Amino acid sequence: MTLFQNNFDLIFIPQGSEYRSVCRVSKIPVVSIPMGYTASKLFLQQWLESCPNFPRQVLLMGLAGSLSPRYQSGEIVVYQQCGNLENNQVRWRDCHVSVGENVNLVRGWTSDRIICTTLEKQHLYKTYDAEVVDMEGFAILEVLQPMGIKVTLLRVISDDAQHNLPNLEGTINTNGQLQPIPLAIKMLQQPLASLGLIQGSLKGLKVLKQVVREIS
Repeated sequence: MTLFQNNFDLIFIPQGSEYRSVCRVSKIPVVSIPMGYTASKLFLQQWLESCPNFPRQVLLMGLAGSLSPRYQSGEIVVYQQCGNLENNQVRWRDCHVSVGENVNLVRGWTSDRIICTTLEKQHLYKTYDAEVVDMEGFAILEVLQPMGIKVTLLRVISDDAQHNLPNLEGTINTNGQLQPIPLAIKMLQQPLASLGLIQGSLKGLKVLKQVVREIS
């Protein structure tokens, strides 16, 4: 299966395990971004100011959570639209889509925090008709699209809509960095949910590598 019909000048991916997995196998330049909407938006604004030549087309990729019972861990999705809530106002942006056949096209939602419970996932799914949730997608569209840069959003599902994640509140600092000690404490407090998260993440990271090998 050919995922994309066009070449990318640059790949953005959240820092940490996602970045480490992708940068090892990518022949396309890879830039790591902070985790979270606010931190990634600030980073991208600063990156634009220091960028001598703007790319024409970029790919944001990484892991994401499913809000729909249709998508399970390890599946690849490409966003048609991405939404976000700011000051109680719902905002949507169209994404650049240029994909091959048999690719899952979805509406994504960018949250300002990790969505951990099935109830929260169901709320987003029913309220906004969004099928996938991440923490950076809308930020890259908001910053780069006004500069005329085509942005494609690809995510690999790491957790489904039917299971809770461990409560990871407080594990990401204001700079968008994952804090190892708070993360370890939270995961030890919820071992079964943590095991599911680890298994789903490892599966998703493996698929991310496969995707990068195909498009590089």
